[in-house]
Amino acid sequence: MSNIKVIKIGGNVVDNPEALERFVVDFANTPGHKILVHGGGVEATRLSARLNIETRMIEGRRVTDADTLEVVTMVYAGLINKRIVAKLQNAGCNAIGLTGADAHIVTATRRKPNPIDYGFVGDIHDGAVDGQTLVHLCKSGIVPVVCAIMYDGEGGLLNCNADSVATAVALGVSKLATTDLVFCFDKKGVLRDVDDPTSTIPTITPANYPDLRSGNIIFKGMIPKIDNALRAIAEGLRSVRICHSDDLNNDCGTTIHNI
Repeated sequence: MSNIKVIKIGGNVVDNPEALERFVVDFANTPGHKILVHGGGVEATRLSARLNIETRMIEGRRVTDADTLEVVTMVYAGLINKRIVAKLQNAGCNAIGLTGADAHIVTATRRKPNPIDYGFVGDIHDGAVDGQTLVHLCKSGIVPVVCAIMYDGEGGLLNCNADSVATAVALGVSKLATTDLVFCFDKKGVLRDVDDPTSTIPTITPANYPDLRSGNIIFKGMIPKIDNALRAIAEGLRSVRICHSDDLNNDCGTTIHNI
């Protein structure tokens, strides 16, 4: 296999029926081998409320106690994952929905409770992705659709950050094929001016990133995203692209690479 693309979508697509319909068609028409990774959106919060289960967030991250783990597993690995798979099948894209436990493709380690106990939340470490199985599925003409519910290696499940899952999956398959990672979100890319949606920075490299940070052009929550992207490039990815979900197959957005 010469090339593979890992594409991640989040709540801006998952929670918007019209955006999801557009994305599914674009994804189905994306040429070459591909893997889709998706987050959970707000469906888990809605279901928790209906079941009278409190949703607790700390620093923007969901605390996953035992009851919440059941909810997010039902929603992420069930409702959302199968909804996406069904729509892809209808668009002519033969897909299979997966958690980390399926075919043992991704294992995670439960995050330590100090300094903050997030419950059944996992982190994915180097070597925890079975890239061979994912590549085999792609070669067989089956598109893996991976949710953010991972396997702890001991018969249990863990809730993981979908961005981290996408990065880990991309790095796992990059050992077997040239790999590009695409994050689809609600902006056109990384913006030079947050108030100007047209001010996309086309390219970020290790050479120009320090100036972008020191000039306060890239700041706050975007810093860890770019840091992680550059780290992934250094570890074997060819490129990381950040773009709007409607621009998946357009030559736009922000591309992070070494050159």
